[in-house]
Amino acid sequence: MRLHVVFLLATVTLNAMGIGLILPVIPDLIRDVTGQPLSQAALIGGVLSTVFATMQFLFAPFMGRLSDAYGRRPVLLGTLAIMVLDYAVLALANTLWMLVVARMIGGFASSTQSTASAAIADLSEPGHRARGFGLISAAFGLGFVLGPVLGGLLAELGTRAPFWAAGGLCGAGVLLGLMSFPETHAAANRRPVTWRGSNPFGAFRALNRLPGLTRSLIVYFLYNVAFGTYPAIWSFFAQAQFAWSPAMVGLSLGIFGISFAVVQGGLMGLILRALGERGTAAMGLAVSAVGFAALGVVSNGTLVLFFAPIAALGATYAPAQQALLSQRLGPDEQGALQGVLTSTVAVAMMVAPALMSQVFAHFTAPERINPLPGAPFLLAMLLVLAACVLFVWPRRAPVVA
Repeated sequence: MRLHVVFLLATVTLNAMGIGLILPVIPDLIRDVTGQPLSQAALIGGVLSTVFATMQFLFAPFMGRLSDAYGRRPVLLGTLAIMVLDYAVLALANTLWMLVVARMIGGFASSTQSTASAAIADLSEPGHRARGFGLISAAFGLGFVLGPVLGGLLAELGTRAPFWAAGGLCGAGVLLGLMSFPETHAAANRRPVTWRGSNPFGAFRALNRLPGLTRSLIVYFLYNVAFGTYPAIWSFFAQAQFAWSPAMVGLSLGIFGISFAVVQGGLMGLILRALGERGTAAMGLAVSAVGFAALGVVSNGTLVLFFAPIAALGATYAPAQQALLSQRLGPDEQGALQGVLTSTVAVAMMVAPALMSQVFAHFTAPERINPLPGAPFLLAMLLVLAACVLFVWPRRAPVVA
């Protein structure tokens, strides 16, 4: 594999690691900085996660347009350098506002998957781009697995150790890019940045051109809010319910990530052939509801790890639903559909941390006699059950004049 492709994949992996790296240590980091109990730390964690997701939502289209105007190389190298600064701020933070600023910087700087994908498209022949995009997705998945595991293991050396290590990796990525990554976007093909192209809400304008999708998008949104409970609450839940260390939290998140990769990469085709797309989507919703219900009441830390395959099977809903929606539209509307779906997920990832952290804080407050750390997962179960009802409810047949 050529060195500049390795740089692209490493950049995507590092960005994905940044999302998961903080998860095992975020409860201890917040309590270390603020001195608040776990329930209040969860509220602050929800704010930080929402800030991060909001910055990604706002700036992902802008990053793509910026690379169209000024080239892929300065955007990728610049954002990696910014990530070095971000991790340094997290490692040194001793006030809440420093954590908020760091998460804002991280959300902005990690919005470069679209730029890496554009660089892969620049380097590939039109008929051979699918393999490159597949490598980008695989690199993102690898980072999402490695981030929590690395964060949990390094946390044994101290709450701030994962951030120093991540900053060093990003610094090494900058050096690799300076030595090996050429500009892939020809000057003749560049175009200026425009507000219309950089507007993150632009995808929702496509709803006017995609009639009849409202119910499906509501189901998709409810599912993704429920699914967002995992990254939003898992670290706090694991501490409150099982008294797990950051290393164990990271290991558990790694097991979940590997389970998702096995299902999405190996079993998805078999399930689709057996149940079809609609059956697979329905199964994903039903299994998700069962998994959330179990997590809401489980008290055995070892047993909870066996729910990872159940959670992974629940994740089959999203790709099956995407396939169902794509079949209802012509080839000229596929891009608009993907834009709407991506924006729907982004908004759900902004809502989930704020909502679920409030629920967790309420049900684990120090004054509660019988705390219920699994309450966010029970709420997630209710959201998925509502999505199930909407998904299977018969559609009104069109009136024929």
